[in-house]
Amino acid sequence: MPTVAVIGAGPAGLMAAETLIKQGLSVHVYEAKPSVGRKFLMAGRGGLNITHAEPPERFQARYGARSDQMAALLKDFDADALRDWVHGLGIDTFVGTSGRVFPQEMKAAPLLRAWLHRLREQGVLFSMRHRWLGWSAQDDLHSNAALFRPTPDTTAHTTAHTMTPLRFDTPKGEVLVQADATILALGGGSWAKLGSDGAWMPWLEAAGVPVNPLLPSNGGFEIAWSQHFIDQCAGEPIKTAAYSLGHADSTNKALRGECMVTKHGLEGGVIYALSAQLRDQIILRGQATLYLDLLPDHEAARVLAEVTHPRGTRSMSSHLKSRLGLHGVRAALLRECLSAETFKDPAKLAAAIKALPIVLHACRPIDEAISTAGGVQFEGLTQGLMSKKIPGLFCAGEMLDWEAPTGGYLLNGVMASGHAAAVGVLKWLDSAQ
Repeated sequence: MPTVAVIGAGPAGLMAAETLIKQGLSVHVYEAKPSVGRKFLMAGRGGLNITHAEPPERFQARYGARSDQMAALLKDFDADALRDWVHGLGIDTFVGTSGRVFPQEMKAAPLLRAWLHRLREQGVLFSMRHRWLGWSAQDDLHSNAALFRPTPDTTAHTTAHTMTPLRFDTPKGEVLVQADATILALGGGSWAKLGSDGAWMPWLEAAGVPVNPLLPSNGGFEIAWSQHFIDQCAGEPIKTAAYSLGHADSTNKALRGECMVTKHGLEGGVIYALSAQLRDQIILRGQATLYLDLLPDHEAARVLAEVTHPRGTRSMSSHLKSRLGLHGVRAALLRECLSAETFKDPAKLAAAIKALPIVLHACRPIDEAISTAGGVQFEGLTQGLMSKKIPGLFCAGEMLDWEAPTGGYLLNGVMASGHAAAVGVLKWLDSAQ
């Protein structure tokens, strides 16, 4: 019976293990941490968003530059399949008002417990506190022709048993493990304390596997706030606004949502949705400009009319509060981001209320991000997610080079890739016999 090593006990690894064990293979899951699914549990603390109920074409478009590759993975494990899988664990789901899909209890722990119970009953073996260190012959990787002969597709004829043993650091010392195929599901580079530390990057690079640098995704951004603004507004939510990367028009739709002012800058749902574009602008230009429409329900002409309405002896701040309801953090943002001269010019002030420019200077550190972009390039993998450089080595989950906004797309993508990698293993082992 072929043996498959799954390294990483997050959702991608567990899904891969379940898919394989159902086909009668011997499956052993190795995890560096003392318990499984730590990031999965953390992500579900505020309500586990498992997927999204929007139409498939819109769903797939959420993966941006990697939408074609992710669409291929989602073909066999889409949002409906994920919901059916959750129901198979005896857990009901519901669709929230935003289209996001949740377990009935909203929590991750009951789902994970039920899943682990089923996996163990099916015969999946687990080894905790086993940190992968690469291969036993890391210094001689490129001379190992049997293991590292490039293969154009999943019809590779290299026999699985020739794979170099895997190295693990364990409480009892270093151990070597021989497997017929290996699935790496080691996560990206965010939330390192939960296991996703990106330590695998240099080992795959040394083995000739093409990778892109890990970058923060779904994270916050840094803004040079004044100390006065920080003291006044840090921790305050911006609840009514629309956001765009340019002046909103028919071709540049503003995105409505909420975010939070922090002492460093901005973070939160709507910022996460724009994070890939903002990050890429910062990389390209050294900064990015975000435009806030502070009154998205007001036409520009109305805002101008109210700003220019005679205010008598009232201050402009009192005038804006009275005529437009601008106060609190939104009013403070105007003072923070506009010069005194602009604030005194009614036409410019009205325009700024509808498109307030905020300059972002940097991403927050990668370890603070919800997820990461970068990782193993799809171009270096077969359709079954096997490395073209290393037959028998498959990759899944967030360590692949893709990203998506929050809203269920991350988890669905991770689990779809785990399922796809397992199917790739099955096809490769069958062809290798």
